[in-house]
Amino acid sequence: MNWTPGPEGYLFIAIAGFLATDIWRWLGVIIGNRLDESSEMLNWVRAVATALVAAVVSKLIVFPTGELAASPLWVRLLAVAVGALAFFLGRKTPAIGIGTAIATLALGLWWIGF
Repeated sequence: MNWTPGPEGYLFIAIAGFLATDIWRWLGVIIGNRLDESSEMLNWVRAVATALVAAVVSKLIVFPTGELAASPLWVRLLAVAVGALAFFLGRKTPAIGIGTAIATLALGLWWIGF
């Protein structure tokens, strides 16, 4: 049996989607205007966000999935090290670090004949 929602169904989906996501974004904007950027709470939130990003990147390096899983660990680690060095030497510009890491990974995979 193939069921497609009528106009009421689409309206319900739109309202439910708005309530589930957009209302929290607007509340974040309203509350965010009152936050002190140097507060301890905001520093803690930044630290947690940074730790989560570091954990995801580390997982991708040590336990990769897909095509990256076939690449040698030393190539992935070298790409991260060279990218980090370029990041710090490039005045902490993320694009420089990320671009250098990607280029190093590609060059390393090409060099080993991958």
